[in-house]
Amino acid sequence: MVRSKTFKSRFGDGLVIAIVVIITLISLAPIINTLAMSFSSQSYALAGEVYFWPRGFNVDAYQRIMNDSAFFTAFLVSVERVVVGGGLNVLLIILMAYPLSKEKKAFKSRNIYMWFIVFTMLFSGGLIPWYITIKNYGLLDTFWALVLPGAVSVFYIILLMNFFRGVPKELEEAAIIDGAGPWYTMFKIYVPISLPAIATVTLFSIIGQWNSFFDGLILMNTPSNWPLQTYIQQLVFQINPATLAEMTPAQIVELMKVTGKTFNAAKIFVSIIPIMIIYPYLQRYFISGIVLGSVKE
Repeated sequence: MVRSKTFKSRFGDGLVIAIVVIITLISLAPIINTLAMSFSSQSYALAGEVYFWPRGFNVDAYQRIMNDSAFFTAFLVSVERVVVGGGLNVLLIILMAYPLSKEKKAFKSRNIYMWFIVFTMLFSGGLIPWYITIKNYGLLDTFWALVLPGAVSVFYIILLMNFFRGVPKELEEAAIIDGAGPWYTMFKIYVPISLPAIATVTLFSIIGQWNSFFDGLILMNTPSNWPLQTYIQQLVFQINPATLAEMTPAQIVELMKVTGKTFNAAKIFVSIIPIMIIYPYLQRYFISGIVLGSVKE
């Protein structure tokens, strides 16, 4: 009987591990294929013979990226968007989640604000009114059009608010007895205790800001104002005949080593490197922040 249970337990563990490994490989497959494509030669890429290992290994695509000023301009726009937009996003969410975490006796209008917030999450004015509003504020083709319209996320507010509601009330009462005001209580007590939830919100905000491309596509008229994902979404590998006529034979040979597939694959892989670097530092807070912030309200 004991042996049977042990066998079943080991079999179950092995099955779970196998499923996790398979899911991991499936998730990594597109990244590995993109990386292999970026290091492959033109002939193999065009023939569709590149899968998970480079064919005709070379770094020509990455050398061309180093000379692509438009790529680095878009990259810097996205970095600025993550720093400014992400920081503003987290700050406003904290400032809004803290008062909403109070009971109705402490904040009499709490339920009115909550219904208003939930309503905006369930119903949207639509794309055209959203665009007209941004245009009327004079934000079109400016950096702030990428930051301000999405500065406050209702989902993140509810997540952090529920975490705040789980903080022991005795801590706040002790702070009030010692003469602490709401601002001191929020930033010196609630924020340090709620780092897992804040880190989760920060991670979501960073990924959302970095991966967003649609707003840049419809709100930016100047390509130099595009964020990186909008730039990548618009990638078309074209050779200008006028430029080709001015090139030397050696330059033409170097240009023909790189195709749209390899060049774009290199750009896509470079664009995901920042997220791959940031995610390991914040992912340890991810599960605890989601679980603890989703069961109170």
